[in-house]
Amino acid sequence: MSTACPRIQHANGEGNLASPRKKQRTTPGQLAKVTVVLGAQWGDEGKGKVVDMLADDADIVCRCQGGNNAGHTVVINGGQFFFHLLPSGIINPRCKSILGNGVVIHIPGLFEELEQNEAKGLKDWQNRLIISDRAHIVFDFHQQVDGMQEMEKGSQSLGTTKKGIGPTYSSKATRNGLRIGDLMGDFDKFAEKFNTLVATYQRMFPSLHVDVKSELERYKGYAERIRPLVKETVHYLHTALKDGQKVLVEGANAAMLDIDFGTYPYVTSSNCSIGGVCTGLGLPPSTIGEVIGVVKAYTTRVGDGPFPTELRDSTGELLQSRGHEIGVTTNRKRRCGWLDLALLKFTYMVNGYTSICLTKLDILDTLPELKVCIGYRYNGKEIDYFPSTASELAKVEPIYETIEGWNSKTEGVRSLDQLPPNARKYVQLIEDNLNVRVKWIGVGAGRESVITL
Repeated sequence: MSTACPRIQHANGEGNLASPRKKQRTTPGQLAKVTVVLGAQWGDEGKGKVVDMLADDADIVCRCQGGNNAGHTVVINGGQFFFHLLPSGIINPRCKSILGNGVVIHIPGLFEELEQNEAKGLKDWQNRLIISDRAHIVFDFHQQVDGMQEMEKGSQSLGTTKKGIGPTYSSKATRNGLRIGDLMGDFDKFAEKFNTLVATYQRMFPSLHVDVKSELERYKGYAERIRPLVKETVHYLHTALKDGQKVLVEGANAAMLDIDFGTYPYVTSSNCSIGGVCTGLGLPPSTIGEVIGVVKAYTTRVGDGPFPTELRDSTGELLQSRGHEIGVTTNRKRRCGWLDLALLKFTYMVNGYTSICLTKLDILDTLPELKVCIGYRYNGKEIDYFPSTASELAKVEPIYETIEGWNSKTEGVRSLDQLPPNARKYVQLIEDNLNVRVKWIGVGAGRESVITL
């Protein structure tokens, strides 16, 4: 195998994605293309960092699904920003940030997150944050119900974040949920619907206690506080795209946590694959342009569920320690394992990545030998599909390709030719198996620690 990464053309050793913003060229009536950033594994791949970099050249950054169960970290000049609900691009003072109709919003958590990041230097968000009036509201009792449902499952619990995301999407699906637009309208009607929703959950969970009067008083206050941020975002986005503005979409969670295509039932409650971009923002498929799959150089997941390449040994502990693999939202240690290309081939099929950002390559610097899963065996036979059920995936045997490690520090590297030969082989192995270009390589926590190819 060549060590020169022949399909990768190195362009900028400094990894600087910032450039003067220019409108996309469009013909009258035509919509500009949006760029989408998606997690390609089980989450925690480093999407926030990628979005932060790309936001330098964006006019609008959007979240399309999920809620404050997400956990994105952005490091700037040694300081860390943590985002659960806010788009990572909100750090960029030139960007508008949109929470789309597919997002579920815990309003107290939203304002708490804003205050925490204000203390770290976030400025002027009041003029840049836009919230869809179609987005559903996560109430505190949704979070209580989330915990109760997990307790009911006992040993079969799914390891949710208990942020109320699942119960809120359930309310949405059963058509008795409340949306931001309801809060902006006639408050007496909002109160009536709120009472009905609480009563529905109390019938299912008799021990659920909600101080309805106190909650409604809180939400009267929240209504006025959030009102300046609320818009009808579908028209807003379409107008922006007709005007040639650059729109960046940040997917929350990741492909293998998708409600349809992930390792069900150990998944989230929304579509965090490419389809969720269209339904969560009101965009037609024809507007999808570049789809960037963010791939961690090894594999991690939080919570329960099958994990074919998981390492339950000292190597797994090393990855956990060197990679600081602690969940931003849950504070739980992430399970760690070898890179799984069989899994990535499947998520590529679903999402159609046009390029890849490979993150945390530097975490592998000290390993003398690396294994990469290139396929699965099931019942002793190699299979050419990704298992649909968790029970089948739990029984597969990974087929590994082994390469030598590079045993040298990559964190300060800023160009492809400075990478050790075996590190370049590792990148080439990913490209050869997925037939997708690796466009960026992350070799450190900071926004400057990126090799642009």
